[in-house]
Amino acid sequence: MPKSLFLFVFLFSAMLAAQNNFSKEITKVKGDLNKDGLPDYVQVLQDTVSETAPYKLEIYFAEINGNFKKVISTVKAIDAQYPEGKNGYYNGNSFYEITITKGILSIHNELIRGNFEHKFRYQNGNFELIGFSEVYSDGQGTMGNIDFNLSTGIRIKTTEPYGEDDFPKTNTKRKIVIRPLPKLQDFAPFKTEYY
Repeated sequence: MPKSLFLFVFLFSAMLAAQNNFSKEITKVKGDLNKDGLPDYVQVLQDTVSETAPYKLEIYFAEINGNFKKVISTVKAIDAQYPEGKNGYYNGNSFYEITITKGILSIHNELIRGNFEHKFRYQNGNFELIGFSEVYSDGQGTMGNIDFNLSTGIRIKTTEPYGEDDFPKTNTKRKIVIRPLPKLQDFAPFKTEYY
């Protein structure tokens, strides 16, 4: 084999290997996502070779013949474990779990002081973001809760004091219509102020 051909094959193989390091399965859940009565599944894989340790979320629809068809593969829906690299700044977000309940796929994440969840439903031929919720503390004596139903556009935000501070409790309800609804394959958390 000539040297140039050998070098090309070696470099091409290295590029393919670099693109396919999502070898660690973090979690896998089953449930009917497209309402056909068959158990689909969702898995989260991690690239442990990369400095940022990104996650990949994949969705597979079950077929009548027992096979599965991949319908979504995205590395944007879940923040990398180390967004700034293993020695970089930690933003406080960490992937916790995925669940399927009544056909709704939920991605759960933890915060240093709280948690948040994004809910997706298969509709209109896509997985669309239909809900966002967050529970958090500002670390200054206030607890907050956000519940945003993107289907109806109703966003409710409440805050209340904890500890010895006596801040007033707030409850804000707004209508924020987002159309079209964000699709899972294009979605990245917290790229807007609302979700």
